[in-house]
Amino acid sequence: MSRRARVSPEEAGLPVGGGRRRTPGLRREEVAVLAGVGASWYQWLEQGREISVSPQVLDAVARVLRLSNAERRHLYVLAGLNPPAPEVAPEKRDMCDGLRRLIDTWMPYPAHIMDRYYNYVMHNEAAAVVLGMRADVRQNCLVDFFTDPMYRSRSRSWERNARTVVAQFRAACAASPDDEGFREVLAEVTAVSAEFAALWAEQDIEDQGQVRKELNHPVAGLLVVESTVLKVPARPDLYIVLHTPLEEANTAEKLEWLASPEGRRGTMYPVAG
Repeated sequence: MSRRARVSPEEAGLPVGGGRRRTPGLRREEVAVLAGVGASWYQWLEQGREISVSPQVLDAVARVLRLSNAERRHLYVLAGLNPPAPEVAPEKRDMCDGLRRLIDTWMPYPAHIMDRYYNYVMHNEAAAVVLGMRADVRQNCLVDFFTDPMYRSRSRSWERNARTVVAQFRAACAASPDDEGFREVLAEVTAVSAEFAALWAEQDIEDQGQVRKELNHPVAGLLVVESTVLKVPARPDLYIVLHTPLEEANTAEKLEWLASPEGRRGTMYPVAG
């Protein structure tokens, strides 16, 4: 009812009448006509009665009432249906500047943003220095995990984490079974990595969470970090991956040194491994 009151007849494409309207916004009968449903049925919907509701009808009502993506999902929940997959609202597509500020503020610790297919979107300087994120690799977290010799040579926890990485990618694929983007990445990494193919065949599945990473950096030595994957509800197509230093091996101090002028000079030139 509150959203119906916010939509004027002009916004809904109705002819403007000359008489004074007692109801602010749209009348129930007008919403029903515009959504292609019966007036009595729409009244029962507003009253929360036990009626049969389909996703198609809810989408029609959401369109007439000009609901946002979040409001449309909430309407599904109120009607007792599984909400549709989150979508990026047009006005939220410019959040990347804010996300860039976030991961840059995370310095001197590694952080990066990836999309739903695990492609890099952006990363901070520490992610380049510590994790080896750079322009001359595939720039996909899954593909590079299995094919980048630099990352593999640095990772002491590679074998232990490989199973988790594959299980988490399967969970992402399962949430969007008809998404061609996941199929393309899956076909690519299967073709280049027998190890991935073997782990994929085990059909393990695991939600995104925290992963312990042990890295042998060629300049700083052993680094022990914990990666945490975060979601931004307004940008369901992106993941934020933050790496937090653990207390072992003086990791925090080493990361701070790598970001210092002295440390940057030490990593200015390529080092084997």
